[in-house]
Amino acid sequence: MRIEKKATIVSSSTAASLVLIKLVVGIMSGSVAVLASAIDSLLDLSVSIFNFFALHQSERKPDETFNYGLGKLEAVASVIEGTIISMSGLFILYTAIDKFIAPRPILYLQASIVVMLISIVLTALLVLFLNHVAKKNNNLVIRADALHYKTDLFSNGAILLSLIIIEFSGFEMIDPVLGVGIAAYMIYSAFPIMKEGLMMLLDIALSKEEIAKIKAMLNRNAKINGFHHLKTRRAGSDVFISVHLVFDDAVRLVDAHRVSDQIESMLRMLFPDDRVHPSIHIDPFDDSDINELEEDQLYTS
Repeated sequence: MRIEKKATIVSSSTAASLVLIKLVVGIMSGSVAVLASAIDSLLDLSVSIFNFFALHQSERKPDETFNYGLGKLEAVASVIEGTIISMSGLFILYTAIDKFIAPRPILYLQASIVVMLISIVLTALLVLFLNHVAKKNNNLVIRADALHYKTDLFSNGAILLSLIIIEFSGFEMIDPVLGVGIAAYMIYSAFPIMKEGLMMLLDIALSKEEIAKIKAMLNRNAKINGFHHLKTRRAGSDVFISVHLVFDDAVRLVDAHRVSDQIESMLRMLFPDDRVHPSIHIDPFDDSDINELEEDQLYTS
């Protein structure tokens, strides 16, 4: 089993445990912050289960129906996760405003404090683990999950702070005030997750640094006269690279093909943690102007 799938199982188990203890104490205490945190953990559980499904399906080999595989499911998962974070933030905002209008006392403060301490410890350990996995393979789903639980860590810390303030000062209005702050932070943090997923679904090119690595490798190759029409995109852990290589017209096709195979191997070495799918077109001369003209006509017709 891939480490990414193991990470989603760990996050699902953690979220399930937090849902149970937060929901019980949140309902008993009447704290908006604790109850909101319980609902957020319930959404975390749903997202983590969906992420496991998305990662499992994205591993499927290309077939007659999906010729390029299902790597974009990872981007879909990140968009859904960002949307859920935003929706839970809006719900917390609504609950906090409702408590401003109709204040209600908080009960079982000490039990709530213990629950939030347990939540912070478990969430912190989970964030460390997810960040380790994300740094290892740069998987979009795991990075989104790590960011999601990181927002939980900050929100849980804010909730714990509000409960401690209420315990020692009796100032209960801090509960909805921090609820508004937590909601704003969650909505703000969801934006980059959704943006990156949407950009991947729209076939955004690889980063400038990654493209520069590809160009540098091609420029160093003395067996080709040049290259053009370089196109790139990413779908989850799959990287697609298309390029036209220019050879001397005296080079035999079999020799040009051999060089192309070598370049494909080098492209795969540039992205050792990804599945690289090179597509190379062999040109006997530089026809980049013709390619650009044909493409302009295609999009203006």
